[in-house]
Amino acid sequence: MSWKRPDNRPSDCLRHHSFELDFVTSPTASVLASCGNTKILCTVSIQPQVPRFLVDSGQGWLTAEYRMLPGATSSRQKRELLKLSGRTQEIQRLIGRSLRAAIDLKAIDERTITIDADVLQADAGTRTAAITAGYIALAQGINRLIERGELTTSPLLEPVAAVSVGLIEGEAILDLNYLEDVAADVDLNVVMNGKLELIEIQGTAEAQSFTRSQLNRMLDLAEVGIKELLAVQQQVLQ
Repeated sequence: MSWKRPDNRPSDCLRHHSFELDFVTSPTASVLASCGNTKILCTVSIQPQVPRFLVDSGQGWLTAEYRMLPGATSSRQKRELLKLSGRTQEIQRLIGRSLRAAIDLKAIDERTITIDADVLQADAGTRTAAITAGYIALAQGINRLIERGELTTSPLLEPVAAVSVGLIEGEAILDLNYLEDVAADVDLNVVMNGKLELIEIQGTAEAQSFTRSQLNRMLDLAEVGIKELLAVQQQVLQ
């Protein structure tokens, strides 16, 4: 491989991932995720109400909000208040779609689960880290409802995790940090469930097009990383 990774990882190696449960205690559940130098706080809040389009349906809802805090990067990010950037809206919709695939919404009655993902420090991969950590926070929140007797059985279907992959100088690279993200010719974000079935693929040719065989290689690499992340999720939740 001609590209030398800044942290000397092999091309198929994840950054170090750690997840701290109950980092804050006010919400139903919380997780502090560290994925390399990317750090994200994911919290779960559960309310006994649903959006108007679901009132009297007997079905719940799950939504997500994503923000990058002003000090998350070396140059201060302007705080998003009334108007969200297109990037922020795209990411929070991705997180919501991905985590809705993890739960049977009909089994939580008319409750709304809100996943808040706040980026404390960004070194690329914030959306994928938010999905992986968001599932842990979601599972922890569901466990709390069961402990309180508000649910009798778990509505969770399959765990969900996500990872980034890129092409740099023709080589597929797993779990890009910022320097690699900037250098990548192709950027891919992959979301899978516990059966290693695809939930979403976001792929962009940043500098040049890519072939079907290169896409297959990137997906194979993503599966390797997600399989490892699923095992970490299970270990943390146990």
